[in-house]
Amino acid sequence: MTTNFTLNNGVTMPALGFGVYQAAPEETVAAVTSAIETGYRLIDTAAAYGNEREVGEAIRQSGIARNDVFIETKVWITDFGYDETLHAFEKSTGKLGVDTLDLLILHQALPSQFDRTLGAYKALETLLGDGRVRAIGVSNFMPAHLADLAAETSIVPAVNQIEVHPYFQQRDVQQADAVAGTITQAWSPIGGITAYRPHGASAFDDETLAAIGAEHGKSPAQVMLRWHLQQGRSALPKSVRPARIAENFDVFDFELTSDQLAAIDALDTDVRRGPEPEAVTLEAFGREIPEA
Repeated sequence: MTTNFTLNNGVTMPALGFGVYQAAPEETVAAVTSAIETGYRLIDTAAAYGNEREVGEAIRQSGIARNDVFIETKVWITDFGYDETLHAFEKSTGKLGVDTLDLLILHQALPSQFDRTLGAYKALETLLGDGRVRAIGVSNFMPAHLADLAAETSIVPAVNQIEVHPYFQQRDVQQADAVAGTITQAWSPIGGITAYRPHGASAFDDETLAAIGAEHGKSPAQVMLRWHLQQGRSALPKSVRPARIAENFDVFDFELTSDQLAAIDALDTDVRRGPEPEAVTLEAFGREIPEA
């Protein structure tokens, strides 16, 4: 079982990363520090999370070499457009305290103003060509968005970060990613979003996942992360608790059977828990991203 993926431009990315979505700035330094001490080498943040500065501080305090940590961040829709996105890169790297990024992605498709999305992606292509970023990608892009992007740009996204967990698997998007040579990266990979949305049972309490976990001496969260990795997805679990951070990384010493993978696949409800990509507009979701 590989612990890394090779992206479509040859760059190596850790398969399992650490996410800091909804981690308060005052919690982020400690959480990222714990993640790095545990062994995580991919840290995922975003301009819209408001904690890039703290992620950078934790990485610096860790003492590990810059080349040994894979830093991924996202451009928010307010900063879409060619020149705006070039400046968004400066804001993010300024807060993170780095000169280059390993992966820079567009946070949403912004379908209502896709011309701005195209301008933003072309800025990512420029940054890639200039060596300021090592790989570029997208997030929450549906197949139609990927097709529209491909028609107007020249570089295939290395990564498409989307909501994927046992209850919402987005197989059509995963298939479109696979055909293009794009790695699917799962946000909310252990169904955390099911625990605080009023859409029924939490994945953490699922009897199927618990039963599979019992066969391996693993938790439902560990089973879900293993499911992602065995099916070729990158996954970004998030926690601010050191014990849970360590537990989520302890997924490389067991293997799910084909029957167990199929049982998890069968949990799909096709119910999205995050925002509907088509509903993400500047009017509804715009927010100012502060300067570095």
